[in-house]
Amino acid sequence: MYLQISDAAYSQLGDFLERRSGIVLGANKKYLVISRLTPLVDEFRLGTLDRLVKEAVEGFSPRIRTAVLDAMTTNETLWFRDGYPFEILKETIFPELKDKCRLQPIRIWSAACSSGQEPYSIAITAIEAQNLGRLGPLGVHITATDLSETVLAKARSGRYDGLAIERGLSLQKRRMYFRECGNSGIMEVVPAVKRSVSFRHINLLESFASLGNFEVVFCRNVLIYFSQEVKERIIRQIADVLVPGGYLFLGSSESMSVYDKFEMIHLPHGIVYRRKDGGAAKPTLPVRLGS
Repeated sequence: MYLQISDAAYSQLGDFLERRSGIVLGANKKYLVISRLTPLVDEFRLGTLDRLVKEAVEGFSPRIRTAVLDAMTTNETLWFRDGYPFEILKETIFPELKDKCRLQPIRIWSAACSSGQEPYSIAITAIEAQNLGRLGPLGVHITATDLSETVLAKARSGRYDGLAIERGLSLQKRRMYFRECGNSGIMEVVPAVKRSVSFRHINLLESFASLGNFEVVFCRNVLIYFSQEVKERIIRQIADVLVPGGYLFLGSSESMSVYDKFEMIHLPHGIVYRRKDGGAAKPTLPVRLGS
């Protein structure tokens, strides 16, 4: 069944998404809306996309509203995406922080973590750095957050089907850091990787000061969906939770616009942004291990 969405419903959906998630839908994404929301029309037996949008925006069903938000805000992801951030962690940042963070784990935030591939990739990188002597014995603690409760539940499970496992993972890493779940074809992240990651629901439009402070923040491939004003506000809030001298990774297609807070660092593997030293970091909250 091929459905259509009216201009009025498309505009209503765009306003709803920007208000609830900060995402700017734009004028030419009807194909994306139709492909992502058509399965929900069947699931909720609503008949048309216009009615689905109306129920999500004006109706009284949190289930429909959440399903529409999840469908429109969940993005494709893969293991060790782009490669270079993880090489920079292993080769440069972990060795630099090894002596500075002797009394507690290095704190890393994976914002917009989706179904968990990014934070688990960071955890695997930390294990490899530790084995090479480039990271202290306390390792890392990774706080992973997302707007979607649905993808957070998947991320917490640490379980992935064959297609998801193959996207970015070498055979060697699959054998070392995953185990089979019976004969189902599902692979699960091993406990040594899982235990350093905790998951929380966070909307980047709201305050995230309660997360505490971090030495490293990954906020990759999400800011491109926001308006320039919202993007700059989020980056400034990230600066507030990064310790002076802390590092921020953006997506390969994203650029920095808040240079009073960050400086661009060119490294052999790629670019990372470093928080300028001005100002004092807020007090760090206790680290809670586990999810």
